Amino acid sequence: MLDPFELSRFKEAILAQAKRLGPDDKFHFACHPKLGCFNSCCADVNVYLMPYDVLRLKRRLGIDSRSFLEQHAIADALDTRGLPIVQLRMTEDEKKRCPFVTEAGCSVYEDRPWACRMYPIGGASPPAGKAGAETFYFVVERFESCAGFDEDREWSVAEWKENQGVAEYEAKSEAFKAISLHPFFVEQRRTLPLDKSRMLLMACYDLDTFRKFVFETSFLRRFEISPEIVERLRTDDEALLIFAYRWLRFGLFGEPTLTLDAQEVEQKIDGMGKMFTR
Repeated sequence: MLDPFELSRFKEAILAQAKRLGPDDKFHFACHPKLGCFNSCCADVNVYLMPYDVLRLKRRLGIDSRSFLEQHAIADALDTRGLPIVQLRMTEDEKKRCPFVTEAGCSVYEDRPWACRMYPIGGASPPAGKAGAETFYFVVERFESCAGFDEDREWSVAEWKENQGVAEYEAKSEAFKAISLHPFFVEQRRTLPLDKSRMLLMACYDLDTFRKFVFETSFLRRFEISPEIVERLRTDDEALLIFAYRWLRFGLFGEPTLTLDAQEVEQKIDGMGKMFTR
């Protein structure tokens, strides 16, 4: 199985010959219970989860993030950059179905992952900061049994994305995408060490554990964070996720997205001075 980063490279080779779609380009597709293949595409498939997907699903299920990862995800692999690969865990029977699919359809439909919302459309985005490159779309390879492509319903790509509520997911995932396609990985071809991979997994996907890390360690004494933001981080998962991205850019790439407390800086400088006078 290719990891998401290698998959993106593989996809680039295929897309060189694929038909590229813009927001106004049309395609035919419809999915509904009257189709004989209804729900069949929700089995034996890899569904990669973004951090916002996990946030929405764990909130929908009324469980904490650690419980979600343990019960409904597989997060024990890294891609070639050292970034965690988080997949939705399928049932362990021979059908390997999504655990949230019922005979009537998706039981978490309003909070289904981005990948489920986009199907049958895929998107290809340029690396962060790459000039002149624009996101384009394409129709993904159809499942053999999928009859949805034979339906008369016509959509533009923009209409489909609006109908499926994709815009909110893309907006909430933009900061994560900027990290995963950071020049550190794409241009410098560097790989995260294991400890930083685990740090990223906690901050992005295990939000409730990250919250404990923020409030139950010396974290808040080390950084200058306004009282207003601190209070939001106590209860607002989306604010906490945005803050996690800031912390990761500081910790992984050395960017000035957070400010160290003055006393912390003084202690670091004092420690360096002692080191050089030994």
